[in-house]
Amino acid sequence: MNRILSIAVVLLILIASSSCRKESFVTDSSAKLAFSNDTVIFDTVFVTIGSTTQWLQVYNNNDKSIRISNINLAGGSASKFRINVDGLPGTNFSEIEINANDSMFIFVEVTIDPNASNLPFVVDDSITFETNGNLQSVKLVAWGQNANFIRADTYVDGLPPYKVIDCPGGAATWNSTLPYVIFGYAVVDSACTLNVDAGTQIHFYNNSGLWVYRAGTIKVNGTLSNPVVFQGTRLEPSFDEEPGQWDRIWINEGSVANEFNYAIIKNGFIGLQLEPIIAPSDPREIKVNNTVIRNMSGYGIFTRAYTGTFKNCMISNCGQYLAALTAGGSYDFRHCTFANYWTAGQRSTPSIFMNNFIIDENSNAIPSPLDSATFKNCIIYGRNDSEIEWDFVDTDSAFKFDYCLVQVDPDFNDANNPDQFSNILKNQDPGFVDAFNGDYFLDTLSVCEDAGNSNYVIPDMDLHLDLVQMNRLTNLPPDLGAVEYTP
Repeated sequence: MNRILSIAVVLLILIASSSCRKESFVTDSSAKLAFSNDTVIFDTVFVTIGSTTQWLQVYNNNDKSIRISNINLAGGSASKFRINVDGLPGTNFSEIEINANDSMFIFVEVTIDPNASNLPFVVDDSITFETNGNLQSVKLVAWGQNANFIRADTYVDGLPPYKVIDCPGGAATWNSTLPYVIFGYAVVDSACTLNVDAGTQIHFYNNSGLWVYRAGTIKVNGTLSNPVVFQGTRLEPSFDEEPGQWDRIWINEGSVANEFNYAIIKNGFIGLQLEPIIAPSDPREIKVNNTVIRNMSGYGIFTRAYTGTFKNCMISNCGQYLAALTAGGSYDFRHCTFANYWTAGQRSTPSIFMNNFIIDENSNAIPSPLDSATFKNCIIYGRNDSEIEWDFVDTDSAFKFDYCLVQVDPDFNDANNPDQFSNILKNQDPGFVDAFNGDYFLDTLSVCEDAGNSNYVIPDMDLHLDLVQMNRLTNLPPDLGAVEYTP
């Protein structure tokens, strides 16, 4: 009994002494912090729009804990940057401890005020650390970009917030001097023509878009070296090919002069939505040439009873359809590449879908004829077993794939459907350079080389040059798709 009592007394003394012992901190001035980076860099940030959050990791590589006397945002409250240390926002922090061989995170954001510059400009600051008499610092650097901001000012139930763009004399021009940043929808109103100059950059905030209202017109006038780009507002590399950052380009009836030339439309929900909304009998037409549509979380092209021609276009990697041609209409696709290797989730829908009806309020199918949907010298390929699907009610509808490479159900017999499929390459890998990294140029020995019909090219000056202005006439017959093979 006495022995047990003695052991208990000893244990109590050890516990008491350990509870009174202070944690050991390294105090040597040679002990310094280490950092994940010596500079936290923000790629171009639009003025007045906050950045995404960057982070800095601070390491204590010592075998004892370390106490940081002060962490300061050098610019203080006037800084364009904001920091969060150990879960708390502020500009000055004291007595911050890091355990032995441990680390902590500092989170950094920036919002930049506008200035008079048309070109990107630099703002900078630093975070300083005082530890055991040592001063260390990490630089903060961001590039700011002024822009033309279009902010929604009209709110109507059932419609997205929007702003009607100024259109003096019935015409407006957007040029490449400064980017355009749109919050909500920018509306091209009736009797207005929006001309978009080569090199213009158009950026949409979350759920924002461009609406060409009935009888409005848009003319996109890009070039190969200076395309017009439609994308989101995040310019960091991690967002460069991220789908779903904005909503759509929506074009209604009343105009036959809508044109897209050398445009890049990427990273939204729907690339082009083409549909009449009030008067289905009004004229409605679009011409799309030398245009790339990619990384849309929903549809590349979505139409309802529209008329359109598409030449030298490359539509790729969409979460649902690359082209959904619904409620009939009339469409002509020539030398287009449809490639769907969507990897951001499951995709059960085909790349190309067509139907010839609308559903009324009683869930009845009302015929709306597909007058014509032709695909000539095109590639339609992807990861699904079949990338083409149609759903027709009993009414005349016409579609045809002629001199195309197509991905269809392995059991589909194209010989039994000569009016719809002729001169096709069925279920053969087109031989893209690097499909899973978005390079849909043709590789050496591609089956698409010289597989096209010259008669679709020779009389059509729009097709003499391909998407990257290679001359098709120098090597007839032409290759399938938007781009000629180049050694």
